[in-house]
Amino acid sequence: MFAGKTTKLGEVLLAEGLVSEEDIERALSTQSHDNRRLGEVLVSSGVLSNQALLNALARHMNVKACYLRHGLIDPKVARLLSHEEAGRLKALPLFRVGDRLTVALSEPQSLPTLDRLKQLTGCVINPVLSLENNIVEFQEKYLGDHVDVDSFLVKLTDSDVEVIEKEHVDDDPTHELGRMVDGSPIINLVNLAVLTAIRDKASDIHIEPAKKSTLIRYRIDGRLRELMTAPAGMHSAIISRIKVIGKMDIAERRLPQEGRIHVVAEGREVDLRVSSMPTLLGEKIVIRILDKDNLEVSLEKLGIGGSQLARFRRIFSAAHGIALVTGPTGSGKTTTLYSVLDLLNSPEKNIITIEDPIEYQLDGINQIQINETIGLSFARTLRSILRQDPDVIMVGEIRDPDTARVAIQAALTGHLVLSTLHTNSAPGAFARLIDMGIEPYLLASAFTGVIAQRLARQICPHCRTSYYPPDAALRDAGWQNDTQRVFYKGEGCRQCHDSGFRGRIAIFEMLEVNDEIRNALHTCNDEDELRAVSARNDWRPLREEGMKLVEEGQSTLEEILRVTHAESDATTRAETGETVTTP
Repeated sequence: MFAGKTTKLGEVLLAEGLVSEEDIERALSTQSHDNRRLGEVLVSSGVLSNQALLNALARHMNVKACYLRHGLIDPKVARLLSHEEAGRLKALPLFRVGDRLTVALSEPQSLPTLDRLKQLTGCVINPVLSLENNIVEFQEKYLGDHVDVDSFLVKLTDSDVEVIEKEHVDDDPTHELGRMVDGSPIINLVNLAVLTAIRDKASDIHIEPAKKSTLIRYRIDGRLRELMTAPAGMHSAIISRIKVIGKMDIAERRLPQEGRIHVVAEGREVDLRVSSMPTLLGEKIVIRILDKDNLEVSLEKLGIGGSQLARFRRIFSAAHGIALVTGPTGSGKTTTLYSVLDLLNSPEKNIITIEDPIEYQLDGINQIQINETIGLSFARTLRSILRQDPDVIMVGEIRDPDTARVAIQAALTGHLVLSTLHTNSAPGAFARLIDMGIEPYLLASAFTGVIAQRLARQICPHCRTSYYPPDAALRDAGWQNDTQRVFYKGEGCRQCHDSGFRGRIAIFEMLEVNDEIRNALHTCNDEDELRAVSARNDWRPLREEGMKLVEEGQSTLEEILRVTHAESDATTRAETGETVTTP
């Protein structure tokens, strides 16, 4: 909200269709009585949201904007300004990268303010627009006279995240870490990290030691984002708190460890898988969040529709054979297999899974956890469960020739076998298995199909806008001469953490094995020939399938090019006649 800008602001809001002339007239009438700014009146009357007002101001002034929230503000960086100075400048430092300091300002174009900030902090100032009342609110929270860690966590108590079957730290008074962990700031800090990650649908929390702080980041939609920093002196206590509730050895800091935590957050049960790793500066913890509420097992919700859905059902509904889902780590392969199990699950079928680890417990399905330390490997377990009269077997991953051979033999003896494999494309799965020593005739006899997949970020629906991509992206897509096509992206807003993306959608390429492909498996010398045969049988590469999402306005061109990069390289090499090395 800017002094002297009321008339212009009203014109901007009218021009963008955010308010009507009657709204402006009523707001001006109210403003004449209480002397508030026009934007404040429109927001308080419910005509306009804070976010809509902020976006309109940002477009009008041609500056970047940010609606402040916890997790975006580094408490240590915020206190680079005193409370008094921040109030006078109507500013709040947010975070620092190198010598560049991002500062929220109600007047980001004020050169005297920018010069003063540079003088006070010694940093290059990166200004972003925020609403004045939003800045004042967070100045009180972060720059008050008695602000400490508890000030940020006062509304978050130990009951907000309840640890099931939690253990207590050793009460030995000589145990310094135990005394530190028992302090409420540490408990609340860990709770805040977990609760925020669950609310924002993060998949992982990273707690990393740095020279002067502890960095807490979380992964949302496949990308890491910084949540907060804590003083370096708290690092050992934070790690110990997590180890205690994860039933890990807090005295062992030299070796990697794994643990599990079962919590109740926001009224639902969530499993956390914990991994610790010693680093140069101390132990690092990664917490994998297994929230069943985020598990989409419906095929339609996965993004499979039309002709792909019919092909998917044929591949995975065969009475016997083997079907694979391929892709890199984090591409959603396990979620797809869980969707298949949900499709196949019925009282008439005996379904057994072999997993490492078991990520989600599924009703009506027998799940086995691999334990290599006692010799319970994929291959050994697979041989044993063949005596358990299974109809469907899911093997979490084919990692070695022994597992691959047993899985294929199981498929040839009347079982439906599902599994995953790390390859860039669907045709590449056959090349990988041949490299493992599996005979081509066995592949031709056993396989029903292969699916390759990636996860692409979806455009945030709250800040979706049209744009024109860079020329390089258009060239990579082969659309450099298409000037009539409309492209969309997200501008960045509070709902998407200013990323422009919210949620992810799967891209699938499906290779259904028919008679022509079976014959090709007997005679093809390399992956290039198999790709050519597959293309004649309705197989389309990932990038081609991903471009449909761009055309539908679900994702950006740059995002699709990014997630299909490796697969596209393999396709290009095949088309140009270069040798394709199996990844």
